Amino acid sequence: MYFVVYGFLWLISLLPWPVMYFLADCIYGLVFYILKYRRDIVMSNLAIAFPEKTEKERLQIAKKFYHNLIDTFLESVKFISITKKQIQKRATGEFELINDLTDKGFNVHIMAGHQFNWEFANTLSAMTLTAPFVGIYMPISNKHLDRIFFNFRKRYGTILISAPDFKNKMHQVFSKQYTLGLAADQNPGDPRNAYWMNFFGRPVPFVTGPAKGAVKNNTAVVMVGFNKIKRGHYHFSSRLLAENGADHTPEELTVIYRDALEDVVRNDPSNYLWSHRRFKYEWKPEYGKIIG
Repeated sequence: MYFVVYGFLWLISLLPWPVMYFLADCIYGLVFYILKYRRDIVMSNLAIAFPEKTEKERLQIAKKFYHNLIDTFLESVKFISITKKQIQKRATGEFELINDLTDKGFNVHIMAGHQFNWEFANTLSAMTLTAPFVGIYMPISNKHLDRIFFNFRKRYGTILISAPDFKNKMHQVFSKQYTLGLAADQNPGDPRNAYWMNFFGRPVPFVTGPAKGAVKNNTAVVMVGFNKIKRGHYHFSSRLLAENGADHTPEELTVIYRDALEDVVRNDPSNYLWSHRRFKYEWKPEYGKIIG
């Protein structure tokens, strides 16, 4: 079955880019207008994040978001057969900051958000950064898709560690200089073990691990923001959040990251993953104070 799935996706990956985007537009009509995939979640998230916008304005953001979501899925399939030259043609990044920190001897934690397209970000980082690039990922429930995505994500040098294996493997990987990529806007498994802070004016829980790791290991911390230039073309910006993580508390680092994340999302709101329940938890007094 693996080879059947792989063969089918490999054939799709060979489609010319214009044909692929024509297919994406067809899928968009099905997903947005007929299936209405998570439309209530997307519109609810946008209403919370942008109360100052009209319903029509939020609907326009939602439509662009769905186009970006579907484009990202098909672009990800493209990575089964994409060449290094194509990646470098379609993606650019400001990685000098990170490489300069590496040259100074720092390990670097890259704290990003769920923006599109993370496959370009992963691959370009592995190809450009001078220190080994380590990516933490959540396994896909379908074992065949998980194997396919794992293989193309590691092709250009990314060291992949699944989130469930992180504690067991981190000492082996982190024994040498590294750059670690983290999607630090994940919802925590337990809202009681989180840093609660306002995000777009609403209290939400942030995971504690990324900031605690940066403080414990005194790593530099950099925010990478994703900007979609046009279909299939991306630019990744870098912003220093802290040169010495140990100079801050984990809570302080998370607030700094929260502010940077909100900035990049406001700059391009349709390029953020609004279909996940970013505001799913309600704050309760027993969760502790709201920080920042």
